[in-house]
Amino acid sequence: MARFEPHPDRRPAIVAGASSGIGAATATELAAHGFPVALGARRVEKCQELVDEIKAGGGEAIALPLDVTDAESVKSFVHSATEALGDIELLVAGAGDTFFGQLHEISTDEFENQVQIHLIGANRLATAVLPGMVERRRGDIIFVGSDVSLRPRPYMGGYGAAKAGLLGMAKTLQMELEGTGVRASVVHPGPTKTAMGWSAPMDKVGEMLEDWAKWGQARHDYFLRAADLARAITFVAETPRGGFIAELEIQPEAPLADVKDRQKLRVEG
Repeated sequence: MARFEPHPDRRPAIVAGASSGIGAATATELAAHGFPVALGARRVEKCQELVDEIKAGGGEAIALPLDVTDAESVKSFVHSATEALGDIELLVAGAGDTFFGQLHEISTDEFENQVQIHLIGANRLATAVLPGMVERRRGDIIFVGSDVSLRPRPYMGGYGAAKAGLLGMAKTLQMELEGTGVRASVVHPGPTKTAMGWSAPMDKVGEMLEDWAKWGQARHDYFLRAADLARAITFVAETPRGGFIAELEIQPEAPLADVKDRQKLRVEG
């Protein structure tokens, strides 16, 4: 006899921050794997464009407005998604943006904005779906974290603090949910080529990159693609019951170096 009942054939999912970047790629990937998906974002028209593409490919999806900084918006989103697709089996909490600036230069309001989006918003989503998951004794919550929560990076202090808080919340959930059948995971993207990651002001880019290199955080110029993270998140979601992936960090592979250059580096090192 199996230790756990397998995942149900139908696993409705909600993806927060699905209008672009990692969220959009994740919604598309999940739909391709048979998940009915509710795409949520403030730019609901962008979500609808993706929904049309998903449906054209034979998937099941709906687009709904979502602002994770608004508690009523989160409640309405989860309620509407449940009404349309059924009980939510999977939450991917990935809504957010990045504000670049040194901590002593940005305002407390700007700092708070990052916490509201990346930490409080994720908490609102999780608490909206967790009671039903615990009652059914199954479900997956996947938080989109960041490698910045593991290794702080200059000019991203507000974002990094919020993501560090998110990681702490996720780890606490893992302990508190043990034995309920509900799994909580964190996927940490490294540098990723998305609109969010390329929103730094041009007058700050040079000094920012210099600081990153100084602290060993800009070793090469390759970036992950949103599709790379979508595959990783889907892999976590599809992990058979009986085990779960607590944390998964994805980093971009460095470009292939010339053999002579590598030999020279070893000699000089």
